Amino acid sequence: MAPAAHSHTQHRHHRPRYLWPLVLTAAYAAVEFAGGLWSSSLALLGDAGHMISDAVALGVAATAASLAQRPPGDGHSYGWQRAEVIGALLNGVLMLAIVVTLVVEAVSRLLAPRAVAADAVIAIAVVGMVVNVICIALLGRGEPDLGARAALLHVSADLASSFAALVAGVVIHFTGWYPVDPILSLVIGALILVSTQRVLRDALHVLMEGVPPAIELAEIGQALAAVPGVTEVHDLHVWSLAPGTVALSAHLKITDLQRWPAILTEASAMLQSRYGIGHVTLQPEVAGWRGAAVVRVWRGNSGPKPGIC
Repeated sequence: MAPAAHSHTQHRHHRPRYLWPLVLTAAYAAVEFAGGLWSSSLALLGDAGHMISDAVALGVAATAASLAQRPPGDGHSYGWQRAEVIGALLNGVLMLAIVVTLVVEAVSRLLAPRAVAADAVIAIAVVGMVVNVICIALLGRGEPDLGARAALLHVSADLASSFAALVAGVVIHFTGWYPVDPILSLVIGALILVSTQRVLRDALHVLMEGVPPAIELAEIGQALAAVPGVTEVHDLHVWSLAPGTVALSAHLKITDLQRWPAILTEASAMLQSRYGIGHVTLQPEVAGWRGAAVVRVWRGNSGPKPGIC
């Protein structure tokens, strides 16, 4: 039997984009922390803690993006591409911790409202929003990979938090109604939770080697079975090495082993042009060969059906 053939035409290029957002976020977190101490505002101190967590998240994303650029080696044959996914997962978990802290603090303030220095909150919140908008613009450049999405989630959450602090400061300044601060915090916490679960879901899907959402496994199986010279497709697997880098492996039963080079060329070109899959490993099999039991088989135009090969 001919050896399995491998085709790899997909490469990822990532431009570092976390440095300035990290510097801006860390610098303003220090300013906000000092302002909170000066004004005795727990709201500002809480937002400063949120921005510190943003700086940590950006540091994690930057480190993961740097690791992802390492080339394949003997210890990591695929390279370090999934470092970005792991970084996104860590950031998602950190966001869950932030939401829990936010909810606990909000409930505490609803039960025992605390005085807030409204004028200081308004001034610092406005500057914080400007810093966050700049960071979002910087992070939004280039390919929207999972690591960047997780970092954007943190900064966007802080932008929403700063806006909530601004609204709370204005309301307290004109009405003196302190409960508005924790109420808005609970709303922001709910919004953050929705976005966080999306990032966690996508990161776990990649780590569990799920089929990329934009790809239909049955459609690819049928397309491979339609390649001239292929009579059957089984053991078909499609997964993401990292967001934007898709890999595929499959066994193809063929009529004539001498035609395998031409079949491989056509199948690989079809997968690249139609589905954007460049990391392809295909194993040829000839009629009469018996392998392990399989669950899904594609034969010609018959589509997927149960079968034993």
